[in-house]
Amino acid sequence: MTKMSDYAAWSPSDVRQMIREGRWDRPTSGMCAGHVQGNLVILPKDLAYDFLVFAQRNPKPCPILDVTEPGDPEPKLIAPGANITTDLPRYRVWKNGECIDEPTDVIKYWRDGLVGFLLGCSFSFEGALIQSNIAMRHIDLDRNVPMYITNIHCRPAGRLSGPMVVSMRPISAARVSKAVLRTGCYPAVHGAPVHIGEPDAIGIKDISRPDFGDAVPINPGEIPVFWACGVTPQAAIMAAKPDFAITHAPGCMFVADPLDIDYAVF
Repeated sequence: MTKMSDYAAWSPSDVRQMIREGRWDRPTSGMCAGHVQGNLVILPKDLAYDFLVFAQRNPKPCPILDVTEPGDPEPKLIAPGANITTDLPRYRVWKNGECIDEPTDVIKYWRDGLVGFLLGCSFSFEGALIQSNIAMRHIDLDRNVPMYITNIHCRPAGRLSGPMVVSMRPISAARVSKAVLRTGCYPAVHGAPVHIGEPDAIGIKDISRPDFGDAVPINPGEIPVFWACGVTPQAAIMAAKPDFAITHAPGCMFVADPLDIDYAVF
């Protein structure tokens, strides 16, 4: 089977075209190395302002990269010519807080007045970690990154509230400080970890059973390190139960044109 990392050298436009043609419906970690990836939230216009405020109040899990015009699926800032209804491998469609479909495109669900938000993704800083000789276990195993719902409460905004979701990567104890420093340079794609070690302290009872994504082994001498995750809006949608929403399926990101380094702060 072709691995995600086999597409590391591909351009974002080529990967988006492959996805649009239905030739890839799996997670995107490790694809288009050096380029930003984004989480997706699509909401009706009457809920978009609440989400904009929610994202501003919770910048760690919800750093905004781009916002589309109402009714226009083109993310003009980070991928001119792309289409958020076709260019992600898999989506989730929500009605009243329940996921009713996980299609490979959402053309039939698109309508006037919908607003798309693209949020920074931790896949974007994984290249910097790999360059620092910090292995990404989920990429090595060709799995989706493990993600967990925590007991960390987001600041509410309007109709939206809920817990923070985090992604986890096992890091050698000797390299945890390096991982913190490297990812801290990327605040637009979640930045430094929100928690290190002790999963139970943030409400994770069984680290071998993630709420989203795939479990990965934690080897002796490694510490679980947790970053804020762009799946957080899906937890808010499950809590707020809006009439309608669309998101990416966890791990199935929008691959954008800008380079990771464009968002770095040194």
